[in-house]
Amino acid sequence: MIDWPNVTASGPQELGLKPEELQRSKCVLGFIPVIYYSVLLCVGVPVNVLTAVALSRLASRTKKALYYYLLAVTGSDILSQLFIIFVGFLLETAVFHRDVPELLLHSVSAAEFAANHASIWSTVPLTVDRYVALCHPLLHRQISYPARARRIILAVLALSLASGVPFFWWSDVWRSARPPTPLDAVLVWTHVTIIYFLPCSIFLVLNSLIIRTLRLRQRRQPRQEERGPHRRLGKTTAMLLAITSVFSVLWAPRTAVIIYHLYVSSVHRDWRVHLAYDLANMLAMLNTAVNFFLYCFVSKPFRGAVQDVVLLRGGPLDPRRALPQQQAPNNASISSLYSGSTKRWQRDSTPLSPRRARKPS
Repeated sequence: MIDWPNVTASGPQELGLKPEELQRSKCVLGFIPVIYYSVLLCVGVPVNVLTAVALSRLASRTKKALYYYLLAVTGSDILSQLFIIFVGFLLETAVFHRDVPELLLHSVSAAEFAANHASIWSTVPLTVDRYVALCHPLLHRQISYPARARRIILAVLALSLASGVPFFWWSDVWRSARPPTPLDAVLVWTHVTIIYFLPCSIFLVLNSLIIRTLRLRQRRQPRQEERGPHRRLGKTTAMLLAITSVFSVLWAPRTAVIIYHLYVSSVHRDWRVHLAYDLANMLAMLNTAVNFFLYCFVSKPFRGAVQDVVLLRGGPLDPRRALPQQQAPNNASISSLYSGSTKRWQRDSTPLSPRRARKPS
């Protein structure tokens, strides 16, 4: 990203490379990635924090597992922005030029991969939950509840943290001038399988089954009976398809470039691969900041929750929002009490009729 030497401390004789091969690749973007990541961080972190607060209110208000899964996705995106964008791209690359202790460099690399895997795999339970809700609604009522959703989220985060440990030995793509080793190949293929091929396969299969089920249901049932429920299911499905589709599109270039870097030409040797890798990383990190706009575009309850947060209107259970649902029973009970007390007051204050009045003795 920045104009600094890409060579390692090893000499040309140890690497077996020619002098022209040791000349580092040029970063043609200059400081553009630094500006891009700074803007993305300044916009993405506040937006994701706002999303997390709004989703937590919806989760507390509705007790639906859907919002807990979306909250896990948002939290993982915040971790990715802090570890990958702030620590990895800005601090290490732009500020310190990776001139940090090697142990710290590898430790941060493992944390970056763990946050990256958590951000991606938090979407998988969401997709499975929507598939069960739309294709097996009776089963969904039995197995989908907040307590189980929280356990699933904790399991995904724990597995993501464990999956980042092997990437402690991930080689520095930007500075390594040596040919890739068998360990590099194993780590690269493990990485692209975890972040792209496996989750995208799950998304493709489950989304295809969801679309197929909705089409069959629309054909079998009358349109008038299907309008109300189908509209709600359609919005939820559209949000899920948007999240998974945006992820598949934004992460595809990085997956292709990193495989090309492994087998064809390295970032160190070819400035075009360097440029492609920079652009691919910029697109991939954009995925951590776009979900807020997808939620606002699709979900009306989410827009209402965001508006409450921005305008500082109440807590998770805002009494003003609960008023329309409880207004009729409360008014009925109040009016009944008022009418009862009024009748007792009228009875006590009304003079006795002549028939009931006693004659003076």
